[in-house]
Amino acid sequence: MTRRALIAGGGIGGMAAALACAHAGWQVRLFERSAEFSEVGAGIQIGPNVTRVLQAWGMDQALRAAAAFPSRLVVRDAISGRELGAIALGPAAVQRYGAPYATIHRADLHAMLRGGAAMHPGVQLQTGSEAAGFEQDAHRVRVRVPGEGTIDGDLLVGADGLRSGVRAWLLADGAPRVIGHVAYRAMVEQAHLPAALRSQQITVWLAPRLHLVHYPVRGGEWLNVVAVVQGESARAPAEDDWDQGTAAGALYAALEQTCPTLRDLVASLAHWRRWILCDRLPMQGPHQHAQGRVVLVGDAAHPMRPYLAQGAGMAIEDAQQLGRLLSQPEFRLAEALGCFAEQRWQRNRRVQLRSIRNGSIFHAQGALRAARDAAMRLLGDRLLDLPWLYRG
Repeated sequence: MTRRALIAGGGIGGMAAALACAHAGWQVRLFERSAEFSEVGAGIQIGPNVTRVLQAWGMDQALRAAAAFPSRLVVRDAISGRELGAIALGPAAVQRYGAPYATIHRADLHAMLRGGAAMHPGVQLQTGSEAAGFEQDAHRVRVRVPGEGTIDGDLLVGADGLRSGVRAWLLADGAPRVIGHVAYRAMVEQAHLPAALRSQQITVWLAPRLHLVHYPVRGGEWLNVVAVVQGESARAPAEDDWDQGTAAGALYAALEQTCPTLRDLVASLAHWRRWILCDRLPMQGPHQHAQGRVVLVGDAAHPMRPYLAQGAGMAIEDAQQLGRLLSQPEFRLAEALGCFAEQRWQRNRRVQLRSIRNGSIFHAQGALRAARDAAMRLLGDRLLDLPWLYRG
């Protein structure tokens, strides 16, 4: 008997969930409150744990057409400019993990997932529509959709992001927390940069209370730049102002003591966007992933800081595992979702904790900074490699 999954949210996590459920043989109806499907932001990194899933979904060719595959990851001191450590990526990552390490524009990844989901005849992707509440019992979940009344399904997937309405109804655990870090993001065509500033690798620049990372996207033709400054703002963003165009005066001031190469790169970028970063406490148990016929995925379940580059990755892993369990020929939904929650919450918690820890290391000062740099020079490739993460 065909079963129906209702999905709240049409971002990367929602599209991945729609695709995974469709692969499992379910009918899917996805509700996105925006008037059109789009993805804000700029570039993201996706490790072998994520590219392996995309390959399994038949997206290897699309990934190779849209992404870049950096040759290595390099960590530098942002003050002196000297290299602290590095690890080979490119073919070396494929050899280690059987899948590549890629960098991709968020919109390109979103378009890949949306296109894959839309190819399935049982998938309905709906804009200008949102889940406005739900009720569930042992047999079904009923979702209220303004203008359409109540829609019945077998499963509700909350993939509606950091300020998830589904989470609020399910857990009632309050708003996300502001962490006091602000991210600045920009992109530029590499052809418009001086030759010395172009790059086909990931470079991370570390300084006290801030860091900057840049890497290629869109086949290497564009460079994505992200800087995170600690302590700039503790103001909670309004719902509609978390992603805003901005002048980069505060960023230039924060980078005043950094090396000329880094300042030259930032000065060459004209258009910046600014995020006030928020997260939630690391997951406390499986109940934060699933209850009854309702499951949370991605940022709705486990928003995390960007210091491990795994926010989108964990959403895609969530979707893949959910689809795998829903595809079993004989199962009880409550048992499948319970299994999903037990399998996912501890991994997602580990990634959340490691991301928090990485932020402290990236922005270290004093003795901790000196110890970090010494360890990086001695054990750089071993510290930068993450087998527990990339093996999935």
